[in-house]
Amino acid sequence: MKKFYSKVEPKKLLHIVTSIYEIDSGRLDVVPENEYIQLAILNMNKGKTFIPHKHIIKEKITDIAQESWVVFEGKVKCTFYDLDDSILVQPILEKGDISITLRGGHNYLILSDNTKVLEYKTGPYLGQEFDKKFINN
Repeated sequence: MKKFYSKVEPKKLLHIVTSIYEIDSGRLDVVPENEYIQLAILNMNKGKTFIPHKHIIKEKITDIAQESWVVFEGKVKCTFYDLDDSILVQPILEKGDISITLRGGHNYLILSDNTKVLEYKTGPYLGQEFDKKFINN
């Protein structure tokens, strides 16, 4: 697992890259529990079950926008930006890799045909003008 911290505010975790293959068995919590988006990788054997449950609704948080990509097939070049919009790092994601943006900006360049990705992000989606602030680089 790689964690990328801001150069502007060195204690601020901005981006995480990991892989589903980083766990042999059990549970790996990828994102710190104080973050809005939560991600764990689970590797379980046949017969594993959980106590039936539903989740408690928490007070809505409106000042957070976080996003995660899971690559199922193909190859993706990420560009992760710092808090001041400067380029922080440019990792390559391949099958089984996961990116999480907690803060800062990002861009993705698809490097191979038929790349399949799941994207998760905070909502609701109110349209591009309310969802994105573009970075000029």
